[in-house]
Amino acid sequence: MNRRDLFRASTAIGATGAVAGLAGALPAAAATTATAAGRPSAPAGSPLRVHIVMFDGVEELDFAAPYEVFSAARFFTGRPVEVRYVTTSRPGFVRASYGSRIEVGHAWAPDEADVIVVPGGGYARREDPGVWAEIRRGTLPRALRAAPREGLTVSALCTGVMLLSAAGLTRGRPCTTHHKARPDLEQQGGVAKNARVVDDGDLVTAGGITSGLELALWLVRRELGADAATGVEAMLEYEARGTVWTR
Repeated sequence: MNRRDLFRASTAIGATGAVAGLAGALPAAAATTATAAGRPSAPAGSPLRVHIVMFDGVEELDFAAPYEVFSAARFFTGRPVEVRYVTTSRPGFVRASYGSRIEVGHAWAPDEADVIVVPGGGYARREDPGVWAEIRRGTLPRALRAAPREGLTVSALCTGVMLLSAAGLTRGRPCTTHHKARPDLEQQGGVAKNARVVDDGDLVTAGGITSGLELALWLVRRELGADAATGVEAMLEYEARGTVWTR
């Protein structure tokens, strides 16, 4: 364990007492968890696999916030959590909206994911790298269109929802996005809801650049249980805000 993980683990133990010991066995009660909807989750030995989609022009906070939340969630659940950055291009470096260079070591593999998270970025600058460039290129929308299967949740936040729209995944379904992209979402057939997070089962969307925190915290709550979500909130000293719309 590196020093950063050790600090986080110590914070997690102090905040909730939910972790019995990182090197020891978890309590028997942690062998399984329940989702927010009350249905049993996968067995503790089966990891929650989260893939965050990366592309040139992606907004830094859009991908970093979900990565942090899902990665921290492993301290508060008996179920392993695996988080990776993936790309429909060749693995390597992407340059984010504000110039950060992020190494993406994994290729697109939706059959190996339980949750896909699509960030946004660059929607206001149509000629620059970002969502519009990915829509024009077509590779990512086609990959998203082919991804849905039983057991997979496709999610997106901010203008990343417009990549789902380009893939036809939001047509006729409740969803949300950044307020400036909402007219486009509705024009393309999305049923926009005035909510921070919209959960339509296997399609979960969130609106606004900072909504990656709410999106990830909601999915942690749904997939790993309320204790995991509140544990992450205590660790990050952040409380999820806004309305979550569900059926």
